Amino acid sequence: MSERAAGRGRLVAVVGPTAAGKTELALRIAEAAGAEIVSLDSQQVYRGMDIGTGKASAAERARVPHHLLDVASPDEPMTAARFAELADRAITDARARGRTVVLAGGTGLYYRALVYGLFDGPPADAALRAQLLAEDLGGLRARLEIVDPVAATRIDPHDRVRTVRALEVHTLTGRPISDHQRDHDHRRVAPRYEVRGIGLALPREELGQRIDARIDAMFAAGLVGEVQRLVAAHGTEVRALTAIGYRELVQHLAGALTLPDAVTQMRQATKRYARRQLGWFRSEPTVAWYKDAREVDLPALAAWLREDLPEP
Repeated sequence: MSERAAGRGRLVAVVGPTAAGKTELALRIAEAAGAEIVSLDSQQVYRGMDIGTGKASAAERARVPHHLLDVASPDEPMTAARFAELADRAITDARARGRTVVLAGGTGLYYRALVYGLFDGPPADAALRAQLLAEDLGGLRARLEIVDPVAATRIDPHDRVRTVRALEVHTLTGRPISDHQRDHDHRRVAPRYEVRGIGLALPREELGQRIDARIDAMFAAGLVGEVQRLVAAHGTEVRALTAIGYRELVQHLAGALTLPDAVTQMRQATKRYARRQLGWFRSEPTVAWYKDAREVDLPALAAWLREDLPEP
């Protein structure tokens, strides 16, 4: 364990694709260790986005304290850097109360920002950013595919903010953002925390069935109404509503998609995203992979976490 990691403490991270069962496993580990949970989900930070993000229920939050849920309005920007700052604060506070921490979620960029930090990119250029934000997203994506094809494959095609940032970094530095990220590769820098990762990688057919069942449950729970309320409160242009499930229903409510087509596109997009999540976390050297959450040794993980706490 590096000196840098030792100074911040130990974490267990439950990661992997959507619908794999991360929430329930994280709850079980946290209960065994007397831990609190810090969410690693880029959409669960937003208030009002509950059903479509699979946010922990009131009953689950009663079982274990959760952090970084409902910390921003959907029209408020949330970056990986801000997330890491908020997560650092939550972890420090928990440890000061004699509590360990379990990370749970599938946003790979947030995981790396917290565990390894971010590269020191150039500060935002207000004029350049305004110019880029005013351009058509299709044109921005086409330009990114030319100047930084690696970043283009990593950034969701609907994510205007990250697309603009990648083009901004290229313009200001003359180098692709993916090159900067490679130089700050998580395999080359000391981690900020000592982490034991638990990855859930279900067989593809089983995961696909779980995704379909989860989406069916979201609609039964009132996802369409949730999106209607968000659109009424914030409009359709906020970045948060480009998330999977929300963007398809925004199009449906605008008359651009029938509801069956919106559901079909949501299923397809979720399964593609699950494959990207697996690819992202597969490169993490500290993650041990399981096809069945019941194989995880909860007492051993709990003991490892508690060993790190100072004597009362």
